[in-house]
Amino acid sequence: MSDLCDRNVSRRAVLGAAGALFGWSFIPKIAYASAGARDSRFLCIVLRGALDGLSAVAPIGDPAYVALRETIALSDSGPDAALPLDGFFALHPAMPNLARLYHAGQATVVHAAATGYRDRSHFDGQDVLESGQPGPGLTASGWMNRFLLSLPQGERIAQNGLLGVGPTPPLIVRGTAPILGWAPAALPRAKEDLAERLAHLYAQRDPELEDCLKRGLETDRIATMQGLSKLQGGGTAQAMQRVAESTARLISADDGPRIAALAFDGWDTHANEGGAVGPLAQLLGGLDQAFKALEGGMKDKWKDTVVMVVTEFGRTARVNGTLGTDHGTGTVLFLVGGAVNGGRVITDWPGLRAENLFENRDLRPTTDVRSVAKGVLADLFGISAAKLAQNVFPETSGLQPIKDLVV
Repeated sequence: MSDLCDRNVSRRAVLGAAGALFGWSFIPKIAYASAGARDSRFLCIVLRGALDGLSAVAPIGDPAYVALRETIALSDSGPDAALPLDGFFALHPAMPNLARLYHAGQATVVHAAATGYRDRSHFDGQDVLESGQPGPGLTASGWMNRFLLSLPQGERIAQNGLLGVGPTPPLIVRGTAPILGWAPAALPRAKEDLAERLAHLYAQRDPELEDCLKRGLETDRIATMQGLSKLQGGGTAQAMQRVAESTARLISADDGPRIAALAFDGWDTHANEGGAVGPLAQLLGGLDQAFKALEGGMKDKWKDTVVMVVTEFGRTARVNGTLGTDHGTGTVLFLVGGAVNGGRVITDWPGLRAENLFENRDLRPTTDVRSVAKGVLADLFGISAAKLAQNVFPETSGLQPIKDLVV
């Protein structure tokens, strides 16, 4: 289980009638804004454990790449060849759907990216990534929740809120804005009248908790209408696809939430990482199937959707003695969706020669994850750079949003 899974879980994390719902602290109605008339959707996927960006998107054109990567280096020829992107970078062969979306102009890769955190602790790295703060331990709220609070007045998100997918809400969505939660049921459903009896009890003793339960039940109602009530758990790669399918149905529903977050665990590849095949390839294949499931599940809403995939930090440029990679710094993030201005690898490539590595071991970061997130939020929802710097990503007034990430 991730370091963050048991942190700051409120008593208002309500288990609903399905044994798989939670409602979070409901405060005032929050607004919805979008750029123009677009009915935008935004999903953030957090890969916990630190994704090896040099394997996910290999810089095969860098002359130092093969010597650093040794047995796990990808090749642009032969069996299991990497999938070409722009002549310099190539995508891991386990990700044909992402390659297809990239060449269709619906996916962008941002390479040599990181937050401002540099100490390589999973717990603190995830805290900084999801809180949006300049350092760990500064807040119990996530940047997506604060973004919701920063939107101008309106009705859609006021009614439908922010969705966190999973048995516990990721830090990235926690805070005072209204949150809904849903997870595929792993236990038998409770009797139909249980929710009604709980609601009656909460109405007498705890009106705030009653509000949370009602919101959780509304999410369950949408999930049931979308045919999600029978989904079960399973293996990691298979679970990614199933979770993506369910998330797509929830956020594409006309009465569902427009903004959501979820986390996929298991990306800590210290030993036997593998190259074109192996454990990391299986994980990347699962993520690739998740992209396909999101595209298919969103249907006509895909054209207004951006999916951002982030991780707490990267991994070492050199392979270690157990044929894996250790905690590093720079990595990749992905933007996927019909609203993405895609077909690009965005990077100020630092190079992989020894003198170019960060602390002589890691891919040197040249792009801040927060600049990417700011750019997406500004383009997709019309929120100002000033509000993003003041409310969503504090102390980042000098960190400008990357422009033209969204069409």
